[in-house]
Amino acid sequence: MGPLSVPPCTLHITWKELLLTASLLIFWNPPTTAQVTIEAQPAKVSEGKDVLLLVHNLPQNVAGYSWYKGQIMDLHHYITSYVIDTEIIIFGPAYSGRETVYSNASLLIQNVTQKDTGSYTIQITKRGDGTKRVTGHFTLYHGPEVPSIFPSRTDYHSGENLYLSCFADSNPSAEYTWSMHGKFLQSGQELSIPKITTKHTGIYGCSARNSATGSERSTFKMIVVSGKWIPASLAIGF
Repeated sequence: MGPLSVPPCTLHITWKELLLTASLLIFWNPPTTAQVTIEAQPAKVSEGKDVLLLVHNLPQNVAGYSWYKGQIMDLHHYITSYVIDTEIIIFGPAYSGRETVYSNASLLIQNVTQKDTGSYTIQITKRGDGTKRVTGHFTLYHGPEVPSIFPSRTDYHSGENLYLSCFADSNPSAEYTWSMHGKFLQSGQELSIPKITTKHTGIYGCSARNSATGSERSTFKMIVVSGKWIPASLAIGF
């Protein structure tokens, strides 16, 4: 009898080695295609400044880009387009003259106003592979507008409570201060003085300040406080 043949090699794998193998397979798995995103630079811009909508992770074989104001892609919201092969730029009805589209798909908006704030959508057209749509947005800092003092009432009687509130359109919300004849009274959106007397007659001012834009606006109101009010039924005897 000839020599015994060598038995086939048997591979013994422990559960720890299986976990290690699985981990390595996950680690080596090629990454998926990165998603197209829009980054606003800066993300929060003051009124009158410029903002760049920078597009990241553009796909391959792109034929051109189209930008729209908002998330609705129709002719009314169409701003501009860029055709890569011919380097042709097309302007739409929503184009204001302040937008510039670049070959890398980014959109520059100059001298932004309150009407510009919100979302923007780019439609990316690929050669033979349909289109892709991505939406981004930026926040606009503006204001404050000239504040208003409420209520509109200006005449009071001694012994009444004086309650005033102030509001100015602003983003972010304004910071408020009150004054009388130019002298500081208090901070806050509301001013309350109980049981006023004739000495409270004067010019009251409300100042609104936007810490982001550095702008400040003021308004003033004349309050007249007369003597204590006496009902007519009681005043007959005087």
